[in-house]
Amino acid sequence: MRHFKQVGLSAATGLAALLVCSHPASASSSTGTENERVFQLVARQTQSRSIDVDGSSRPSQGDEFIVSGDLLLESAKVGNFGDVCTITRTAPGGEVDLQCVGSLSLTPGQITFQGQFTTTGAGPGEVNLAITGGTGSYRTAHGFIHAENVSNRDTRLTVHLIR
Repeated sequence: MRHFKQVGLSAATGLAALLVCSHPASASSSTGTENERVFQLVARQTQSRSIDVDGSSRPSQGDEFIVSGDLLLESAKVGNFGDVCTITRTAPGGEVDLQCVGSLSLTPGQITFQGQFTTTGAGPGEVNLAITGGTGSYRTAHGFIHAENVSNRDTRLTVHLIR
């Protein structure tokens, strides 16, 4: 289960971070959609914990991964994140579905996100999460985040933010 837990935590990190500093236009580009900004940042895991609900040595429905860390734009810290992922389905070969919810704390406000994805012993598949809202400057936020793990601690995020 150790290997799975590590893969799950790395994947959870990828989900957790979404946004950029208080000046997202400085690292963004506009797309065809009005008010959409697309930009990249790195989510760096600093703390994690797993909860094994049935005490078994294998993933089971209801196991959770709690992750927090820093949001980086080019190596500068611009905020932090936290999220909780719950295993909602298990399948043969170590395949599991994770449902994750979380938030980002940034100077201009918070952003919330949620989504489900599948992971295997080889790692997560496609990870896309919905931006579900926010506070402060992000109170009308929506869009999505694409996450790609680049190491056990770092996840590259491509954020599609609409406000």
